[in-house]
Amino acid sequence: MRKEDKVVVELKKKGYHISFAESCTAGLAAARLVNVPDASSVLDVSFVTYANEAKVKYLDVSPETIEKFGVVSEEVAREMCIGAAQAMGAEVGVGITGIAGPTGGTDKKPVGMVCFGICINGDVETFTMQFGNIGRSEVRESSVEFVYDKLLELL
Repeated sequence: MRKEDKVVVELKKKGYHISFAESCTAGLAAARLVNVPDASSVLDVSFVTYANEAKVKYLDVSPETIEKFGVVSEEVAREMCIGAAQAMGAEVGVGITGIAGPTGGTDKKPVGMVCFGICINGDVETFTMQFGNIGRSEVRESSVEFVYDKLLELL
């Protein structure tokens, strides 16, 4: 059984719904969930908020948080996952923000750095992964793999 199938099974078992807030993955995490038959029983809404303004408008991410920590930060990922969950009253929210490359990296935030937030019933955990400059598609795929591993661990 694939990871996304297991996540749907766990969500259904608990009666939970999930919402994604994706930036660098641009909907890839939600699309993977929708590959599962009956995903509609656990997914009502998902957001692709590539621009900072979209994060603020649709996910209630604070402009001050973006200014203070940068858009690629665990602090922004935390606010993204909470905002995604609250938007539809979902029990589970996932936030993903990062630098897929090939450009945009800095010494402190290199290409391949992705920050994650996972909110389950109001409890939030954040993570940062350094996937390296492995290519844009590979960073995005690795990010989605990480999300599904963490969802299975935390659910």
